Amino acid sequence: MMPTVAPFGKTTDGTEVQLFTLINQRGAQAAISNYAGTLVRLLMPDRAGRLGDIVLGFDDVSGYQSPAFRESTPYIGALIGRYGNRIARGRFIIDGKAYQVGVNNGPNSLHGGPVGFDQRIWQAVPGTSAAGPTLTLQYRSSDGEQGYPGNLDVTVVYTLADDNALKIDYTASTDQATPLNLTHHAYFNLNAGLSQNILAHELMLPAERYTVVDTTQIPTGELRPVAGTPFDFLEPHAIGGRIGQVPGGYDHNWVLNSPIGQHPAAIVHDPASGRALAVTTDQPGVQLYTGNFLDGSLKGKGDIVYGQHAGFCLETQHFPDSPNQPRFPDTILRPGQIFHSCTSYHFSVRP
Repeated sequence: MMPTVAPFGKTTDGTEVQLFTLINQRGAQAAISNYAGTLVRLLMPDRAGRLGDIVLGFDDVSGYQSPAFRESTPYIGALIGRYGNRIARGRFIIDGKAYQVGVNNGPNSLHGGPVGFDQRIWQAVPGTSAAGPTLTLQYRSSDGEQGYPGNLDVTVVYTLADDNALKIDYTASTDQATPLNLTHHAYFNLNAGLSQNILAHELMLPAERYTVVDTTQIPTGELRPVAGTPFDFLEPHAIGGRIGQVPGGYDHNWVLNSPIGQHPAAIVHDPASGRALAVTTDQPGVQLYTGNFLDGSLKGKGDIVYGQHAGFCLETQHFPDSPNQPRFPDTILRPGQIFHSCTSYHFSVRP
């Protein structure tokens, strides 16, 4: 079925934006805006077959541009770039040349800087594929945007497969060497908002190490074993079971055990609804963020108040601050190279 399109309001500068709704053969739905490539709604069945919206979001684009949203910058549902996660002091060196990019998270650059991909209008083309309905989004990040070198052309394809998987394919090319770390910032609540938080969700992460960070969330370079720590999700644990032992809550990068090819990144289960989520990716890391800074100041769809831990994020990625960490996997994209990455969110139900 071809995606449908509807108005999604106007941005603060008067630009009209749209909302594209993908519906698969099972009736699951994904609604995506060309503003920031935002995943606004994701309807998946529970164990009784009832559809529920399992992502945080807003009823129109104004919610993503409100003063409260811009002040807290929670990145709800957005595509993230050029560089997902943090770069220390917004500085890096490529081939002997120093660069300074926008700083917006204490002393550091976060998720591409003050005006990252999460605030851009993308060109959108709805379509279909053998797997299910699609939405293709394209954006050119110009040379010097937020301080990054090179003209970067990015294409992101959302596919809502008929097996109830939401697949996100990323492709990019550049005319100058530039750091690149594309990801997605959906906040999930598999209980479809029936619970005010996600602390009872059970999580498994196939990662024996995580990147230790300093007080500003920049990696120290140490990849520490999770054994014996509240970061050990090798066996399923409730997200809230040990969160009190982590100052501020979870906002850390796990080093996945199988960084080559498509591999598991996480499995989440909500015992109340029966919904389960299995994430696969070709990226070497995944950032678990538990909505620590949501404070009730934001009202989402249907005037639902988003308090602390209202949703969780699983941001598949390269490691934070990789341009300044020579021991981490390389994140520099060079002319002539084509970056391609794929992350899939597979939804199912358990008895």
